[in-house]
Amino acid sequence: MHAGQMLAGPAVVFLSLTWSTYHSLAVPQIAECGLSCSQGFTCKSRVSRNIFNSFCRQPPTSMSPSVLEALTLSTAMKCAPHKGCSLLLRVQASLTLHESLRGLEACSMNLDTQETQCQSVRVSRASRRRQVGRQLQVHFDCFEVSVAQSLYVTLRTVPHFCGVQLDQQYHVEDCRDEDVGRNVPVCFAEKFSYWVDRSRKVILVQVPEAPGAPDYYVRLCLKWFACEDVGAPVRVTVNRMSRTVSLPYSQELPCLCLEGWSATPDAVRMQACPFEDETQALWDAIRYHPGDQALSWEPACPVSGHVSLCWRPGPGALCHSLEHSGRPAHGRVQYPLVDTQPQLCLKFSTSRGFWVRCPFHERGFQAWKMTVQPAASQGHLRVTFFSPSAAHFQVHLCRQRKSRPPACRPALLATARPLASGDLTADPVVAFVNIPRDKACVPGTCIQGWRTDVLFSAPQQLCDLQCSECPRWVSGPRAAGGRGLDSNLSSEPDRSATQGTAD
Repeated sequence: MHAGQMLAGPAVVFLSLTWSTYHSLAVPQIAECGLSCSQGFTCKSRVSRNIFNSFCRQPPTSMSPSVLEALTLSTAMKCAPHKGCSLLLRVQASLTLHESLRGLEACSMNLDTQETQCQSVRVSRASRRRQVGRQLQVHFDCFEVSVAQSLYVTLRTVPHFCGVQLDQQYHVEDCRDEDVGRNVPVCFAEKFSYWVDRSRKVILVQVPEAPGAPDYYVRLCLKWFACEDVGAPVRVTVNRMSRTVSLPYSQELPCLCLEGWSATPDAVRMQACPFEDETQALWDAIRYHPGDQALSWEPACPVSGHVSLCWRPGPGALCHSLEHSGRPAHGRVQYPLVDTQPQLCLKFSTSRGFWVRCPFHERGFQAWKMTVQPAASQGHLRVTFFSPSAAHFQVHLCRQRKSRPPACRPALLATARPLASGDLTADPVVAFVNIPRDKACVPGTCIQGWRTDVLFSAPQQLCDLQCSECPRWVSGPRAAGGRGLDSNLSSEPDRSATQGTAD
């Protein structure tokens, strides 16, 4: 889009201009660049000067400070057969001719490189004598510019009088402009096509041929704040037999992107991310460290969301978050002292949905189990824990609630104690606790067992015990029966989850 903001210092003439967006105007083509003056004036070009190497003089009192009347900027194309088109900046200026003026000078500075181009036009002595007081219009057409370039254009008088100056910023059209995108070679080269061969784990990139286009680079990268290399860039030369490049990849990640650019200074880089809607691999990057019993997750791509530990009371049930386990999912997340229970899972939530992963399910992790059976003392049930390693446990009596974790009553909390000599360091560990039968056998009541010597533990749970019918109930990895807990939980995401792109 053209910018029409006029800039001026305290003593510089200020002129307010209004411009239309370039989308509404076609970029004109010209056969040859040059400069011209309005009818009745005789002009000729002179050697240009750099605006930073000249000095100004005080204007005569008879010259109005608004002698420079207008500055208009636009883009034109100069095209050659089989070579495409180049872009030129057109500068149109008008002033009221004064007897002290010999002409005009226009300078264009690239805001990225500070490189400056200047062109000047001089009015013949005879024209100056005849046309004093009349309006002079000058057209400069030979400023070479590039796609999407930002410029700072200055218009001054010759000689340069202090405070008599017009300034304007200008943005050259980019490849989204229909005329520029169709005719300028650098825009052809930017438009690569690709297709993915998942069986071979390669991405095939097709770089189109364009008349006069330079060599081209293609690479794979992981897109974080910048795009980080995944392997070395591949250069496609002009004389290369095939314009197709094969780029192998190891994992389909939403931030794995293709990047292509022309082998020219300050080339615009084009990107495409073939797997941007596929987030499954992000949630699988879970690691367990047995030495310190830590569970960690580190995303391979930028993610904006939330992660927490959760537990599933049964197959297909909702995964209930554990207290104090919520973390922002911006980087590496680690949970120390985690119990390796199949019911313990990680839940990932983003604006596009949620996913659940249960890393201890069906991976050979040894887990403790809980059984319930009549105790020797009348009127009690015995809750017994069997653990492959040293552990401490507690028991809660809880009331069931629909679609939510049971409401546990701390008043009936009991701590398990060893069944034998009291040595909890022996393997395997067996511990028990007796609870009142009349409290545990009430409909809607659950018995929950927790491990207490770790920071994060998933409970095992038995609900609605019919104490007069079944002599024994088991909760754990090998539990069976409708009232026991089947711990073979799926590690697939919830069916209700909305799959989406990681933010």
